[in-house]
Amino acid sequence: MGRGKIEIKRIENANSRQVTFSKRRSGLLKKAHELSVLCDAEVAVIVFSKSGKLFEFSSTGMKKTLSRYGNHQSSSASKAEEDCAEVDLLKDELSKLQEKHLQLQGKGLNILTFKELHNLEQQLYHALITVRERKERLLTNQLEESRLKEQRAELENETLRRQVQELRSFLPSFTHYVPSYIKCFAIDPKNAVINHGCLDDSECSLQKTNSDTTLQLGLPGEAHDRRKKEGGRESPSSDSVTTNTTRETAQKISLV
Repeated sequence: MGRGKIEIKRIENANSRQVTFSKRRSGLLKKAHELSVLCDAEVAVIVFSKSGKLFEFSSTGMKKTLSRYGNHQSSSASKAEEDCAEVDLLKDELSKLQEKHLQLQGKGLNILTFKELHNLEQQLYHALITVRERKERLLTNQLEESRLKEQRAELENETLRRQVQELRSFLPSFTHYVPSYIKCFAIDPKNAVINHGCLDDSECSLQKTNSDTTLQLGLPGEAHDRRKKEGGRESPSSDSVTTNTTRETAQKISLV
């Protein structure tokens, strides 16, 4: 079984306390020696018993270790003092910069003299000139960029215009007039002949031939039934009337 935990407190029994001191002191010195050998460290241990007896261990010599320890303590103290002085200087500088920043914003001016106010005004004036110069420079650069973009756009437009003209040159031009179907083929051949007139016999014959087609418009079934019904009703008198009408029309055309 493992050893139980011991409560860390002062041992009341003097004999037990002395025995524990001897054992723990030997173990401490042994561990210090092992630490110095294994880790190549400079180790020094100083132990005073209750009766005032000295027990010590040093890997490189007690005086050397103690002197090194003293130098380290003095250097640490001086370094700490230097650090404190540097911290104070930085705090003062920070406070001055904050005060100056407020003065540039127009605050905390009551403590300034006339000369300090004049110097502050000159600083603000020079800063304003610098800001204006930077602003003008930026505006000039933007203007130049806009001009370059405008020139590029004009060149692109000119190129597109030339391409459109080249495409138009390849396409044929439709300049001759094409009459509509209604003007060429009138629905009423009699009115077309009388009102418009035929300049030659070929045009009149064309209208006459197309008149039959125009009159027979309709569904195929209806046209067939109508022809059957009108076949029995037609008489020689109707043919004679049609012939007379055609002759009168021809005489009027010849007179014209």
